[in-house]
Amino acid sequence: MAVEGPQKKSGSRKGWWLGLSIGVVLTIMMVFASGYMIETTNKDTFCATCHVMKPFRTAWQQAVHGGQNPRGFTAQCTDCHLPHGDFFQYLFTKAKSGASDIIQNFFIDGATYDWANNAETRRNEFTFETACRRCHNDLTPPGMKVGGFLAHRTFLLGETDKTCVSCHSHVGHKDMIEMVDKFYKKQKTT
Repeated sequence: MAVEGPQKKSGSRKGWWLGLSIGVVLTIMMVFASGYMIETTNKDTFCATCHVMKPFRTAWQQAVHGGQNPRGFTAQCTDCHLPHGDFFQYLFTKAKSGASDIIQNFFIDGATYDWANNAETRRNEFTFETACRRCHNDLTPPGMKVGGFLAHRTFLLGETDKTCVSCHSHVGHKDMIEMVDKFYKKQKTT
């Protein structure tokens, strides 16, 4: 019996080290894989793989945020449609909206869905203040028109409950509803 004890102890120690090594390797692989997956799923090419998102990508490509600006700057979908600042909120919202988008892609008939009403009533749900403010930190630049200056000053002083998309409702997607209608009409004729 005395012989079994040391052998068991040595065998369990080897198993413990093997388990720890496998755990460390798997953890490192998951960290790298998750970073890769987050980066891969942050791009417009990924978002447009859902059929219903194709016309929105086209409308975005023709807008200021899609690169049609003097600097050629292009914001990705996640730059506007995910909250910024808290990493865990970002990941949670990314997972929740991604799952929702996948489900909707299977159950929404894009040709009959009321995209205009959806954009009007839900834009605050899928466009985040922290996203706008991440890039637009100077809301009262020199040369701004008086009306815009006064509106932004009121916003900065907290004297209004309006959000960025309350006033800038279609800034991310140029002629979005027209683009959606055109896309689905073309689908019906082909």
